[in-house]
Amino acid sequence: MGAFFNVRYNRAITALVILLLGVALASYAYGNYQMTKSMYPMPMNISVTGEGEVNAIPDIGQFSFTVTANGTEATMAQEAAATKINDILAYLKQEGIEEKDIKTENYNLFPKFRFEEQPCFEDLGTRSLSRATCLPGQEVPDGFEVSQTIAVKVRDTAKAGVLIAGVGNMGATNISSLTFTVDDTSKLKDEARSKAIADAKAKADKIAADLGVEIVRITNFYENEGYYGEAYGYGGGNDMMAKTESAVAPGTPVGEDTTKVSVSVSFEVE
Repeated sequence: MGAFFNVRYNRAITALVILLLGVALASYAYGNYQMTKSMYPMPMNISVTGEGEVNAIPDIGQFSFTVTANGTEATMAQEAAATKINDILAYLKQEGIEEKDIKTENYNLFPKFRFEEQPCFEDLGTRSLSRATCLPGQEVPDGFEVSQTIAVKVRDTAKAGVLIAGVGNMGATNISSLTFTVDDTSKLKDEARSKAIADAKAKADKIAADLGVEIVRITNFYENEGYYGEAYGYGGGNDMMAKTESAVAPGTPVGEDTTKVSVSVSFEVE
């Protein structure tokens, strides 16, 4: 009986020792884990930039023109400008430009002034103009001027040159910034973004292979501001003064429109 009791006692002691050792080892491992975590609080990451670019043929042209008119009274200047504008708008609609594609960018009515010099009076004592007294000049009213600028969107790009010549012949004082671009760039941006992400992934895979690590997951993604290049046509974006004689319609090649997207991606590796 005593021998049996001793065996059970020894087994209990052994089990207790094993349990205590397990607790000690767990505590040691946990301590090492916490120490390592404090030394290296953040997982290892690699960050790359990917770029994607898509080219497309522009499907719209855009330009603006300005009409000015003068009059001794404000109403006279407004009526003269309105007559020119209405004639040009009728012409544009006749050429197939929809009303939604014609927009007033600004309208200004302001008084005009001219500078008048005042007479000089001789010094009666010396009869010399060098001793003359001159009254200061002054600005005097000189009527009114109206200026109205209209922006036009041309969906049939082949007609852009004809329309520019047409509005010039009808009294536009200047024509500005003919550009060609893609009306809806959302699909182009989506395609360019997909290319940029694929580019970033390929770069990350190469870097991970060179470092001898494996990519675990994406930890951060940022899309940089997209770039949408415009193809410039007649005038290259500069103002063009209309001539009084009938203008010849210029050639207006549309070129290509470029959409670029850049992304920054961070990957966790181990």
